[in-house]
Amino acid sequence: MTNIDLTPFYRSFIGFDHLANLMDAAARNEKQPAYPPYNIEITGEDQYRITMAVAGFEEQELSIETEHNTLLVKGQKAGKDEGRRFVHQGIAERNFERKFQLSDYIKVTGAHMANGLLHIELVREVPEALKPRKISIGNSTAQATAPLLNSEKVA
Repeated sequence: MTNIDLTPFYRSFIGFDHLANLMDAAARNEKQPAYPPYNIEITGEDQYRITMAVAGFEEQELSIETEHNTLLVKGQKAGKDEGRRFVHQGIAERNFERKFQLSDYIKVTGAHMANGLLHIELVREVPEALKPRKISIGNSTAQATAPLLNSEKVA
């Protein structure tokens, strides 16, 4: 993979250095193992689902944690059956740890397992203060005199 030099953007974009750091970290995380396979899908407006193939794992052997915009999914097999002998072992029953970087305001709302698949539901919840709002245009002379009229009535 070619490295992208983001230095020219640092001169023009202020406060986006965390985005460059995320891109650098993502480039370094190429070495993450491909196990277990997963999908990321959009299920609605501001709603997402991560589906991981966790065949052979039980619910109590999986853990899901979020901390500082990072989702961490771990699988810890309880114990190996030492007496088992395989002619061919194609189902990987190994421990894993998978990290996902979450955008701001992405929250994990739930998780469930079905048919060997772990489904993790996510939603983007933007605070009301950060959502776009419409500003009404009014008559400035009417607004300036209105408080004076109200204060005269009180006195």
